[in-house]
Amino acid sequence: MRFPIAQTIRVASHIWKMRRKGRERFPLVLMLEPLHACNLSCSGCGRIREYKDSIDKILSLDSCLHAVDEADAPVVSISGGEPLLYPSISELVSEILRRGRVVYLCTNGVLLGEKLHLFRPHKLFNINVHLDGLQNTHDTIVERRGVFERAVKNIALAKKNGFTVCTNTTVYKETDVGEIKELFEYLTRLGVDGMLISPGFSYEYVGDKTLFMERKEIQEKFLEILSFQRKYRIWSTPLFLEFCAGKRDYRCTPWGNVTYNIKGWKAPCYLITDRHYDSFDEFMHGVDWDYYSRRLDRRCANCMMHSGFEATAALQVGKSLKDLLRMSIWSIF
Repeated sequence: MRFPIAQTIRVASHIWKMRRKGRERFPLVLMLEPLHACNLSCSGCGRIREYKDSIDKILSLDSCLHAVDEADAPVVSISGGEPLLYPSISELVSEILRRGRVVYLCTNGVLLGEKLHLFRPHKLFNINVHLDGLQNTHDTIVERRGVFERAVKNIALAKKNGFTVCTNTTVYKETDVGEIKELFEYLTRLGVDGMLISPGFSYEYVGDKTLFMERKEIQEKFLEILSFQRKYRIWSTPLFLEFCAGKRDYRCTPWGNVTYNIKGWKAPCYLITDRHYDSFDEFMHGVDWDYYSRRLDRRCANCMMHSGFEATAALQVGKSLKDLLRMSIWSIF
């Protein structure tokens, strides 16, 4: 199986259940940020800059779990900041898994080796390590030497201990697609279970805007990526990759990936911040979803991020027999 079957069933059954209830809008992923403190300062990350005034604050375990229950998303992606710095990270992961949710622990991998004993392998648990290229490229982006070497060493350790490990790669303007292919070759030899890939987003709080691409540039790079995507265990769906390559046109699903952090429910989406809501219900009813899904906001012009469009792809599958068959085959082989 390309993708863990238990996780596929969990997401598919949730979509089916929501549609039976007649729900038009519902999140598939909760991006849970229990803190924004980090042990790195990556060039393309807007989080630690955007939340610099609350960088020393953390969510309580109860607040995190209340958000999980409120959103009722089948997938919870624990990020930040660096989530391995969160004091209650072991309890948080255990409690979310106990609720039957798929968990992605999104980490830069630096602390993974020393924190691995806090977790146990589980069919719904994925350790997701961010790698934006091979050693020189990745260390340049994270602005610290030795990070790539330490991350891959800890990936190997996690695999040795029976964990499901995937990686997440962001494609920037200067990204060499040939190097991405080399990275995927290397990760395949390392035994990584899956690889996620997405174009970067020009965060308002990232000073160097030259890192990011316009739509045409994204499409050119992802056309190259499509040429070798079948060779590797890429977990980004082929429908999403085709969208990034300009072969499909999707509306955004900004409510598909919702974000909760120290300031509340981040609106309108994971990438853009106009305000924070205190409750999930206020958030879902307070945002003009049609405006953002149609990309009428100028900040959405070049966005092709997974957080807005993988949900669209997932929700479109049931509307096309051809896409349904294709996704079924993809998830197996």
